[in-house]
Amino acid sequence: MICMKIPESDLIPIAQYAAQLGLTANAIRRRCIRGTLPGAVKMGRDWFIPADAPYTDNRVKSGEYKNWRKKASAE
Repeated sequence: MICMKIPESDLIPIAQYAAQLGLTANAIRRRCIRGTLPGAVKMGRDWFIPADAPYTDNRVKSGEYKNWRKKASAE
């Protein structure tokens, strides 16, 4: 785990961060637990995220895997 010095005034709760992105707090919480959200910090039982933390969506959007079952069975 990387320990970063972030002023507490720049941290926002995950509910506020999720509202900014239009996502659910549970989705953001899962990313915090997995460690895929940079700068997420747990204080007590709550997670806090830097206000300017980037959110990257790692899903494949190119359609490369579309109908992959049909392609695999045709071979």
